[in-house]
Amino acid sequence: MGIVTYETENSSPIPPAKLFKAFVLDADNLIPKVLPQAIKSVEVLEGNGGPGTIKLVTFGEASSYKSVKHRVDTIDKENFTYSYSIIEGDALSGTIESISNEIKIIAAPDGGSITKNISHYHPKGKAQVHITEEEIKGGKEKASAIFKAVEAYVVANPNAY
Repeated sequence: MGIVTYETENSSPIPPAKLFKAFVLDADNLIPKVLPQAIKSVEVLEGNGGPGTIKLVTFGEASSYKSVKHRVDTIDKENFTYSYSIIEGDALSGTIESISNEIKIIAAPDGGSITKNISHYHPKGKAQVHITEEEIKGGKEKASAIFKAVEAYVVANPNAY
């Protein structure tokens, strides 16, 4: 089966620059603030926030996972792109080596934005990654809930970003 890939897309009334600041640049502070049941805390273990930075994400009570380590792979503040990989933690099953995510925020015709996320599940060695449609749907729903919580905060606090 090899690498398993899935994509999600969210529309928002928030312009790309403002959404990128909230959803990417300040996510470590904002997401635990607006959705502590999903993500309790984010701690930088090494690095300065740029490529190579390693973060410990501790999940909240609503999660079936305890924590993951994630590595920032790329960040482009001018083009509103960000990529990171989950490299360690209980969210990686016995057959998954890592999960890489690519986020791109583009301008929508109405002045808002469209956020595109591509996730790649990388198997360990020659292992097969077995992810059911239900697991993919669940992951998309959780990601969408986080996105919508950030969006709601920015809409309610228009001067925050």
